[in-house]
Amino acid sequence: MEFDVGIFLQQIVNPSYLSGAFLSVAVAVLSLVLATVIGFVVALGRTSRSRVAQGAAGLYTWFFRAIPALLVLLIIWNALPQLFPVLRQEWFSPFIAAFIGLGVVEAAFMAEIIRSALLSVDEGQALAGRALGMSPAKVMLKVILPQAIRIALPPTGNEFIGLVKFSSLASVISLQELLTTAQVGVNITFRYAEYYAAAIVYYLIIVSLLTLVQSQVEKKFVWTSRTRSKKLPRPETAGQGVFS
Repeated sequence: MEFDVGIFLQQIVNPSYLSGAFLSVAVAVLSLVLATVIGFVVALGRTSRSRVAQGAAGLYTWFFRAIPALLVLLIIWNALPQLFPVLRQEWFSPFIAAFIGLGVVEAAFMAEIIRSALLSVDEGQALAGRALGMSPAKVMLKVILPQAIRIALPPTGNEFIGLVKFSSLASVISLQELLTTAQVGVNITFRYAEYYAAAIVYYLIIVSLLTLVQSQVEKKFVWTSRTRSKKLPRPETAGQGVFS
């Protein structure tokens, strides 16, 4: 059986693929937002002086880094509705279960990224902010976070791209995302190469666009002092115009 270019091109423009790609990105975005919020709280607990906070944050990180994301999705979609009747209602959809499940798992990894970014900021800067009369919250918002965000952006971008691909795991809870869309067509036509190739093209486009967005966002957090330093004369040549 030869590769049918016509079938491949037909799937490229198929609205079902576009819908599946949108669902994959939407799940990844909401999962990352949830993971960042939870991860920030967990990171604060890991860096706290309270042993209780450190223990609780460490337990969360250990637990969700050990459990496969697929198992978490199955627990949220199949097990939790048996324990909590409110989850048996129509509002609890595969989409909601998918981004919650991936979000709580990803939060364990985001916590480590955020924790390392926070620890990379020199403690003297926080002390200087406090000496100027800034509250701890203002020191965090005005001094520490801007620097920590710049450091955390590259690994966070990689995690986001990973979430786009991990959204395919949600097919086990009946979410019609990108890979599931291709699989449905394969089950009907048995044209594996054409349908999977179309899915590959969509994934490549999505990741390429996300990489461009990530690079533009990272440029926004480049320190202006770094660009200014390039314009300053080097120390060994600074005095040549005077003494030479």
